[in-house]
Amino acid sequence: MTAQQESIKDKVSPEEWQMRVDLAALYRIVAMYGWDDLIFTHLTARVPGGDHHFLINPYGWLFEEITASSLVKIDLEGNKVMDSPHDINPAGFTIHSAIHEARDDAVCVMHLHTRSGIAVAAQKDGLLPISQQASTVINNLSYHDYEGIALNPEEKVRLVQDLGNKRLMILRNHGTLALGRSVAGTFLAMYTLETACQAQVVAQSTGAELIMIPQEIIDDTVNTTKTSTKNMGGRLAWPALLRKLDRLDPSYKT
Repeated sequence: MTAQQESIKDKVSPEEWQMRVDLAALYRIVAMYGWDDLIFTHLTARVPGGDHHFLINPYGWLFEEITASSLVKIDLEGNKVMDSPHDINPAGFTIHSAIHEARDDAVCVMHLHTRSGIAVAAQKDGLLPISQQASTVINNLSYHDYEGIALNPEEKVRLVQDLGNKRLMILRNHGTLALGRSVAGTFLAMYTLETACQAQVVAQSTGAELIMIPQEIIDDTVNTTKTSTKNMGGRLAWPALLRKLDRLDPSYKT
């Protein structure tokens, strides 16, 4: 059972509605995998068009309750640009607005506080090249030092500088972040990073000596999997996840 929200499908463009459905699905998938953190952390998406408007979760709703209609449409300053009975978390949008504003390819941005992600974010050496999953993301991974709860607008400049042209980031002592040109692609990038973090924490817990993957193998892995991974994520994995959501609870599409 989800919180109640009147449908706004007939009040937005078909393109915006599709983005709303995709982003609501992403919230439900994050909850399904147990990656949510009560009502905290955020997933955002740019509304198609040239107005620089974005969709974000209503503050106070669990991720498993999010629907396409409940998402709040805001501008880069976090102001609502469409009537909504819901508020947003300003601290949550500080990080997202910086990235959306700086990166045209940041159609979707995910920020999580998973246990494994935080554990790796607390390690001086960050993500280690010890798994196949790590080998596919480590060249596209950046780091940002912890500056406290993200309320300081001045941090946005440093965040963007640290991100550079990468698609993934570990926010030290804090969590993980992924961006992409689509909701599906962003999810797949975060899924791979999260799996790499989980594998690292489990491997370290054994106390055994770890084997590092050589950099030349990592470089070759990235080059050979770039196209196939994109196709698998957008054309195969994402539709499969949507079918699973539809079996569990299709209300995300309302």
